[in-house]
Amino acid sequence: MRNESMLSKQRGATLVVGLIILVAVTLLMISAFSLSGGNLKVVGNMQFRNEAIAAANMAIEQTININFAAIDPANYPATVNIDIDQDNTTDYVVTIKAPLCLKATLAPVDPLASSGVNSTVANSSDYLTLWEIEATAQSQATGASAMAKQGISKQLTLSEYLLSTC
Repeated sequence: MRNESMLSKQRGATLVVGLIILVAVTLLMISAFSLSGGNLKVVGNMQFRNEAIAAANMAIEQTININFAAIDPANYPATVNIDIDQDNTTDYVVTIKAPLCLKATLAPVDPLASSGVNSTVANSSDYLTLWEIEATAQSQATGASAMAKQGISKQLTLSEYLLSTC
């Protein structure tokens, strides 16, 4: 009789211990699922931010490829529509501030003179200018935004220099 009473006590304890372990494993799985969902959001936001930076850089490259120095500053800020995934829909609207001329110097006649090899050459009528272009991209779908700045050096003729804001 003693053996039967001990066995019945052990069976109940095993059930309770099993239920406690099951609850603990369930809570562990729920917390792991919550953490992975948070990490997924973080990675997604980083991807949207990187796409916005890429869109801003694309707009800056488009601006650099035109004669931006001759454009009237009243035409800025300018907007550029960027289709980052090439599906014929605008993904980002990029606002470009007026390019800012930081420096202008007379250009040397000889290209070697700008490298410091031959510094005795007289200057030409062209100007070496240093510009800063700033663009802010805003996503149409996600609301992600990013700003990019780029500095460029551009040689301007005298007539281009006189038309520019430098």
